[in-house]
Amino acid sequence: MTEEEKMIRGMIYDSSDKVLAMKRTNAHKLSKDYNDTYEDEVEKREEILKGLLPNMGKGTAIQGPVQFDYGVNTVFGTNCFVNFNLVVLDCCPVIIGNDVLMGPNCTLATPIHPMLIEERKVKFKEDGTPYDEEYAAPINIEDGCWLASNVTVCGGVTIGKGAIIGAGSVVTRDIPEGVFAAGNPCRVIRKITEKDSIKYRKELF
Repeated sequence: MTEEEKMIRGMIYDSSDKVLAMKRTNAHKLSKDYNDTYEDEVEKREEILKGLLPNMGKGTAIQGPVQFDYGVNTVFGTNCFVNFNLVVLDCCPVIIGNDVLMGPNCTLATPIHPMLIEERKVKFKEDGTPYDEEYAAPINIEDGCWLASNVTVCGGVTIGKGAIIGAGSVVTRDIPEGVFAAGNPCRVIRKITEKDSIKYRKELF
């Protein structure tokens, strides 16, 4: 089994593996290329995203800047919108459904490092190459979710259909569908109901 196969399956893997290092370098370069474009360079941006995010649905728009660890392990559905400064550490699959919104400064982080310092410390191979022992867990953000500004989603989390995650939240465990959740750690505040309709919004002026 290759180190990439181990990584995708959530097993302990060697992050210094040459194939993985090459794929990370490619994704980092493409991320920078995307970040160096202007919004009106539509064709150029689309071409870069084809290489960085080959599994992206139609109608999805990513504002940028962005930073992906692999890119190819992230799947976007259709008609999503991502605001500034998205970071995705997609060592395990990151699956994002349709009609998902993300505010500025969101982070989706699948890697998990050991709790014990002896296991977490950098080690060295016989040839001097540094490596560490780590694994990852997938992230699943279902259709219609909204992640507000500065939300962090940790590995192993599923956010249910239509859920809203409040600004500044750190999501460490699953969130059910159709709820508003917030906090650090993120917890369910209440269900989303018809009373949350925009038609009930009070006019400010």
